[in-house]
Amino acid sequence: MSGHERLPRGPRRGRPDRRALEELGDDERRAITAYLKERVYATFTGLAITLVLLGEFDHIEPGRAFGTLALGVLGITVAGLLADIVAHVSVHGALPSRLEFRLELRIASGALGTAVLPLLLIAAAWLGWLDLHDALRIDSFIYLATLGLIGYLAVRRSTLKPWGKLVALSVFVVFGGVVILIQILAHGG
Repeated sequence: MSGHERLPRGPRRGRPDRRALEELGDDERRAITAYLKERVYATFTGLAITLVLLGEFDHIEPGRAFGTLALGVLGITVAGLLADIVAHVSVHGALPSRLEFRLELRIASGALGTAVLPLLLIAAAWLGWLDLHDALRIDSFIYLATLGLIGYLAVRRSTLKPWGKLVALSVFVVFGGVVILIQILAHGG
């Protein structure tokens, strides 16, 4: 998928058209998969950091909360980018081409996008427009809703039978909870 291509859109509300998605080549599918994977990683990281900040609420200032979330999401994004470059070198024996590197940067920038609204809410608290506790609580709901939407869309677009979709979504929720718990413990919660 080149830097200027977008997902093919269907006739209903800008959704990707299923037939057009089926016509995508393996490279395009891998790029879309990598983009979504990085967003999920960054969303889990942002949620864990937000929950830890909520737990430390009595001892946290808005500037520190802003920096902690920004650096945490930036860190997971840079780690993902580096992991992709290392994997590329180990598989292909060379650094990514300029075009491949730009694609990797676009994928990574999607992960950074997960922090924009939560950081704006913390900035509003920093400016005194919103209570920090409220901002962090809203941030946690934004991250949870994002993860729920991603899981729902993944299951909805699958070819599983209805009971299979329910089982898959349940497994996503359980494993998502385990990931959140592990990350909270890792971030000092």
